[in-house]
This record gives sequence, C-alpha cells and structure tokens, in this order.
Amino acid sequence: MSDINHKKERIQLYIENESWDEIASFLNDLHPADIAEIINQSPEGVQNNLFELVDKEVKPDVMAALDHQAELDVLEELTDEEISDIVEEMAPDDAADLLGDLEDEQREDILELMEQEDSEEVRELLQYDEDTAGGIMTTDFIAVNAEMTAEQALAYIGSLEIDEAVYFVYVVTSEGKMEGYIQLWELLKKNNYHKTLSELVVKDTISVNTDTDQEDVARIASKYDLSSLPVLNSDNILVGRITVDDILDVIEEEASEDIFKFAGSNESELEYDSPIYACKARLPWLMITLIAGLISTIILKEFMIKFENIIMLSFFVPVIMAMAGNTGIQSSTLIVRSLALGTINEKGVSKLLCRELAAGALMGLISGILAGIWSSFIGGNDSMIPSSYLAVTVGISLFSAMMFAAVFGAFAPLFLNKIKADPAVASGPFVTASNDILALLIYYGVAIGLIFFYAY
Repeated sequence: MSDINHKKERIQLYIENESWDEIASFLNDLHPADIAEIINQSPEGVQNNLFELVDKEVKPDVMAALDHQAELDVLEELTDEEISDIVEEMAPDDAADLLGDLEDEQREDILELMEQEDSEEVRELLQYDEDTAGGIMTTDFIAVNAEMTAEQALAYIGSLEIDEAVYFVYVVTSEGKMEGYIQLWELLKKNNYHKTLSELVVKDTISVNTDTDQEDVARIASKYDLSSLPVLNSDNILVGRITVDDILDVIEEEASEDIFKFAGSNESELEYDSPIYACKARLPWLMITLIAGLISTIILKEFMIKFENIIMLSFFVPVIMAMAGNTGIQSSTLIVRSLALGTINEKGVSKLLCRELAAGALMGLISGILAGIWSSFIGGNDSMIPSSYLAVTVGISLFSAMMFAAVFGAFAPLFLNKIKADPAVASGPFVTASNDILALLIYYGVAIGLIFFYAY
C-alpha cells in the first residue's frame, strides 16, 4: 500500500510539472481504481490528458470507476468512435450507466457504432429505471438447462467467455424460467457428473424483480448475505443478476443520499463549484427553517408582550427550543435508519411510538428537573416572579416539549414512509423547524396556565 501511495504522490508531482512522459510510466502500474482516483482528484483540464495516457486495455475499467462528473468531463473530449470502443469492453451494466448519462442523440449514435449483440444488451438495460433492480443488474450471467447433467453443464460453461467471477450457476427451464441455483463446486464433484441439474438444484432461491427498488435490493442482499442476486421479469424469466460490487455502490449511494437530505442538500452539489448551484440546492430546505423562524417570531412577540414584566421567562426560550429540536432529530434519525434496514413493520409501529414517548418523557423529566433547579437559582429574589414559578414553568415546559418532540420525530418519517415519500426528508430542517414552533407554543401555554394557577 505504501508503494502505491508513493506512486500516487509522484504522479501528482508530475501533474503539477506537466511531465506527461513520466506520468505514463507510473500510471499504468497502478490498479484501475487507483488510476480513476487520481483522475477524479485532478483539475478538470488535466483529467482527459491523464485518461489518454491510460493503456487501451485498461480504459474500460478506469472509466467504470470514475466519479460521475469526472466521467462526463472525460467523455466530452472523446469522439463517439472512441466511446464506442470503450463501452464495448465494459460490463453491460457499467456500459448502460455510462450511456445513460449522455444525450439521447449521442447515445443512439454510439449504440449504432457498437456490435449488435453488445448494443442489444445495453439497450435492454437502458429501458429500466436507473434506481431499480433492472437498472443496476448485469446481463452477464450463466444459466443452464435443468435437464442437463453436471458434466454437460461444465462443458457448456467451459465454452463461454466469462469476464466476472462465477461461484454458482442458475438453473432454468427450457422457457428460461428460474428454477434455482447450483454452486459451481457441486458440478465439479465426480459423484455428480451424471446427475441431472434438476436433482442438484437448490430451489429455495432469493430473487428480485426488475422493478424492485435498489434500496430494497441492497437490504435483501445484506439480510441474506448474498454476493449475487438473480433478477426476474414479470414472467419469472431470469434476465440478469446483481453482483456484490453493485450492491455496495447502492448502499453507499443511499447512505449518501440520506445524509444529504438530513442536511437539506443533495449529492449533485459536489459536482459543481458554482455558489449559485449550491444556493439552489440548499435554499429550498433553508426556506422551511426561515418560515418556521418567522412563525416563531410571531409567537415570541406575543409571548414577550404577554410577559413583558417577567423577562426571566425569555432567558430559557433558547434552551427549550434547542432541547426539543435535538430530541426530535435523534428520534427521526433512528427511525429513518430502521426503515432503511427494514427492521420496522406495521405491527411494531405503535410499540415504537410508545417507546419514543417513554424515552422522551424520561429524558424530559431528567432535563426538566435539572433546568428547573438551575432556573430557581438564576431567578433569585430580585426577579419579578417567584423563583418557584420560574422553576416549575421551565421544568414542565422542557419535559413536555422533549416528550412531544420525541414522538413527533418518530412519527414524521413513519408517516412519510406510509404515503410512499422518502422518510429521510423528515430529518434535518423539517423536524427541527416544526419542533421549534411547537416548543414555543408549549412554553407559552405552560406559562399562561401557571399564571392562572398562581393567580387563583
């Protein structure tokens, strides 16, 4: 690893000095993923120069490993013929991903330049939504007829050109319908040579449909520890498989997507340096916070008018709002995570909400007692109100606000998931802004209620 890092450092130094001949000798000694990393981290104007120095045989693997923006920058400098030559050597799913980023006209021109068999495979994959099992699968898989013997199957497999590692083969009927799978080592056993595959097949096979969401694909693969997942169409015919590298890509993509949503932004922001684009990505979510803040000012104004002679109450507004907001974020984050892992079902929703209610109440009780004790000291004897009133108001308000925030933070993503919306949007600005308003209303209501209590 240290040798690789050393080579990377040397290449970066050569890039700074534009020593292209020296770069070429170092570059092609690296793994395609390392070459792609160097190109990704290089300035935009240099990326194509580096890609041109890559050996022809390695270019397809490097292209497949490039970041989205680096890939587009490199493609922009290549002719359709050059792109066609690269795409033909790529795995069908990688080729479809690459061509899917191009304009329709250019994509069609490149497909026309490709070998018919290769172009048909890619066209088939391009018809699926990119976020579904069909969109991330590859059509490179081994399927053998159930009526074959193990010996015949091995002979057939040996005649194929296989680009990716194969650990098991799929067994299908003459119509192509999925029957199950056989681990490759089972075919190699001498005792199985003359057995038909229908005798050896494992029929309890986990599979997905072409329209299965990629997030569900990743969840299924993770749950059952699968390195490959067969994909069936609506007629139960085997049309592809999803390999572990694609599953890992989906997990990373979905995790990144959720993180960006928590922050009120999106991943595409990383691809542009423009502050205007950054503003467009973030501002809509910040508007939620702004609107909530403006509503909060109205509530706070009324609060201050009502209690203009009790200024001590205003000192604890930030504490109430901050604790409620953070409690809501904690709950929503846990729920979004559980939904992503598929560990929540409809039967468990009421139990989950009760748990969050209890947790919020317990945390609120502890925080309320501590804040109440502190406020009694802060108030002192010089305050316009009794220190006991201030302590009770702050304590009850904090308890109520945190308890409600915990429930709301859990309910919001569950509700969004129920209506088929992305629950990740429930976190960040949405929950925080909502809890700020509700925390103020609770504090306001408790203060008024206790005034009447003390008055009468």
